[in-house]
Amino acid sequence: MFGRMHITDVVKHLLIINILMWFGTVLLMGEPANAFNLINERSTDFSEWGRLRLAMFFPTSDYFRPFQIVTHMFMHDGASMTHLFFNMFALFMFGPPLEARWGPQRFLKFYLITGFGALFLHMFVTWFEIAYLGQSPYAANVPVLGASGAVFGLLAGYAMMFPNNQLMLIFPPIPMKAKYFVLIYAAIELFMGLSPYQTGI
Repeated sequence: MFGRMHITDVVKHLLIINILMWFGTVLLMGEPANAFNLINERSTDFSEWGRLRLAMFFPTSDYFRPFQIVTHMFMHDGASMTHLFFNMFALFMFGPPLEARWGPQRFLKFYLITGFGALFLHMFVTWFEIAYLGQSPYAANVPVLGASGAVFGLLAGYAMMFPNNQLMLIFPPIPMKAKYFVLIYAAIELFMGLSPYQTGI
């Protein structure tokens, strides 16, 4: 797709962290038995949430912990590897050219700023829905997880830096400019995030 491309250091470490977090939390912490019931009740046993203890809860939730601000960005849906795959594939494809252009420190700063920016935007929308749109206060108990915010940042960054680069799609096998490919990929990511089958992403 990009010709000959080697994986850069920061991208490599981000891939390793995300993949290890997925396998480690699935194997060692497990999935909650019934997340829907946990959302709509105040359980005093935080361990019932399993691996979702590392996801991000709204600050007014009984389940909120400060470390979740960081850990949520390295968590992905445990029910399947689809969420993890699409985010890591995008990181692998679009991350190295940006890191090579910007350098490791600037690239990592950009990745984290877009990830945290997406979180704070989500928290603002949740607060607005609860405060002004009549959303149930239990919405604060819906965990948020995933690197999609940071990945959207990488997609936008790549489209701005290399808008006319030709990318070859696998299916259908046609060439496409990066600015159009990124829009399609972002639409897929957005659909996955808003899909009822991927709650919390």
